[in-house]
Amino acid sequence: WCGPCRGFTPMLIEFYNVLKEAHPAHGIEIIFVSSDRDEPSFLQYFGTMPFLALPFSNRALAQQVKSMFGVRGIPSLVVLDSMSGQIVVPPD
Repeated sequence: WCGPCRGFTPMLIEFYNVLKEAHPAHGIEIIFVSSDRDEPSFLQYFGTMPFLALPFSNRALAQQVKSMFGVRGIPSLVVLDSMSGQIVVPPD
């Protein structure tokens, strides 16, 4: 896994868990879109996360999502408004 991902992911997990515990009705959800090279790596890395994820086997959809939201590197975080689907915070 990339060094920046190793630093970022634990902080995102902590944020997610704290928000879910403090405000369970908030409705936040995170969907992990993997850039892992193989399924065993994906399963090992994703196994540490409380999030949803696109299935590793659906590489075409993962690539489409990354392209749609302008993801050019990892780690990236895109925040969407769940009602409108509009980007609230872009990946850059």
